[in-house]
Amino acid sequence: MTSTRVGFVGLGLMGAPMASNIAKAGWHVTAWNRSEAAFEGLSVQRAASVAELRNEDAIIFMLPDLPFIEKAAADLLESWRSKPPVPGTAVVIMSSVSPTGVRQFGEAVHQASSGNAVVVDAPVSGGTAGAGSGTLAIMVGATESQFQSLKPLLGTMGTTVRLMGPLGSGSLAKACNQLIVGTTTAALAEAAELAERSGMDVDALYDVLSGGLAGSRVLDNVGPRLAAKDYAPTGPAKFMHKDLGFVISSAEAVGSAVPMATAAIDLYAELKRQGLGDQDLAVVRQTIANLSRISTASANNN
Repeated sequence: MTSTRVGFVGLGLMGAPMASNIAKAGWHVTAWNRSEAAFEGLSVQRAASVAELRNEDAIIFMLPDLPFIEKAAADLLESWRSKPPVPGTAVVIMSSVSPTGVRQFGEAVHQASSGNAVVVDAPVSGGTAGAGSGTLAIMVGATESQFQSLKPLLGTMGTTVRLMGPLGSGSLAKACNQLIVGTTTAALAEAAELAERSGMDVDALYDVLSGGLAGSRVLDNVGPRLAAKDYAPTGPAKFMHKDLGFVISSAEAVGSAVPMATAAIDLYAELKRQGLGDQDLAVVRQTIANLSRISTASANNN
């Protein structure tokens, strides 16, 4: 990158602290967000439209999924069709999106910009806590030269920034991350329900588990919310179902069996059917509790 100017699209639970950390690191951030209220307390300049960001060296998108990004970027691409951007302009997708879809979006951006703009996928892990503290893990799909150019910018938001391979590789790495997080959270929730229904203290169980082989970052971060049945959203649980869908489709493309992902996507589909998708990921415990009640009622009726 030739300057410390950057555009940012999407100031939600993750995007706002990420944009704030970029600004705190000395970068000039111009952002677009549908809601004006998101700008309160942020040291960023507000753009009237996404197309207004057309001359920034890099434009970061942090929206829920690729269709939202494609819709938000439509006017930007139209602007580039009329007048191509500076060569090397980077569109950085930091949302969790389909590996196949982001490659297709990369081709659309390439064509609209006369080859002057590139798409890099750089999804993150670490949740809202990591976004706030600037300690996210960032998985990058790009060429080596693109990665080195963007690394100082990405380093303002994360402490682990790794090149995973070409475009789409970052999104595949994030899908693998979500496979582990989603199934581990579900297993912890299942263990909590089993323990509590058997008369065991869940906090005590998690405490002893954390000192053994079952200890994990997921247990450390999500365990307290599972134990307390605290489902206030730090990120909507419904997104896990979406991300596991990317695992399934990626696995189908290369002929890889994913039995854990297959079981987990069914569980998170049930979570959504129960109307719990807008609550925290820990609400998968409530999903399992509801299934337990249904199973018990069915057994009693028989």
